[in-house]
Amino acid sequence: MQTMASSQDFRLEKAQLRAEALGRRSEMSALDRARAAVEATANALSRVPAFQSPEGRRIALFASFRDEIDTLPLARALWAKGALLALPVIVGRERPLLFRSWAEGAELQPAGAFCIPTPGPQCPELVPDVVLVPLAAFDRRGLRIGYGGGFYDRTLAGLRQRGAVTAVGFAFACQQVACVPAEPHDEGVDVMVTEAEAFRCGDEDGI
Repeated sequence: MQTMASSQDFRLEKAQLRAEALGRRSEMSALDRARAAVEATANALSRVPAFQSPEGRRIALFASFRDEIDTLPLARALWAKGALLALPVIVGRERPLLFRSWAEGAELQPAGAFCIPTPGPQCPELVPDVVLVPLAAFDRRGLRIGYGGGFYDRTLAGLRQRGAVTAVGFAFACQQVACVPAEPHDEGVDVMVTEAEAFRCGDEDGI
């Protein structure tokens, strides 16, 4: 059984890894981030099966916030291929996310304490079979460090209980770390995509 001391150690180690990865991300120039988003989109479309034939597929992206990798190039490519897109909505501190449909050109409303762009309540809910996951840091096994709220851990756990879902991490290569400390509640991603590569997590042979 994990002790209180070890839980605290995990939190401290994760906090340090998060700060280091986010520090590297923040040092990227706006031009480098824009280029990386285009390259990561190309990797996603060419290397990830879920994005290669997305017509009619329900795909949840995330609205990029601050210096996160831009998801708009990927969204535009998926709309052009007939995918049904959605964005996450926070409904409560200890609750999983829900997803609302996101149509091309639809106006997003700043919501929550951080004013993250979100579809309004008039947009229908959608249960995704692919979830693009934001993160602060990741390792080659697909373990990730988020921003501390646990929203995607709860959300992925619930979706996986309901049926098959593919979780795709989407980030800059500089956010990779050697090893993310694993806790029982952690939900990893199945595939990682960066501007440098796309790979199936834990699979040395790649995608």
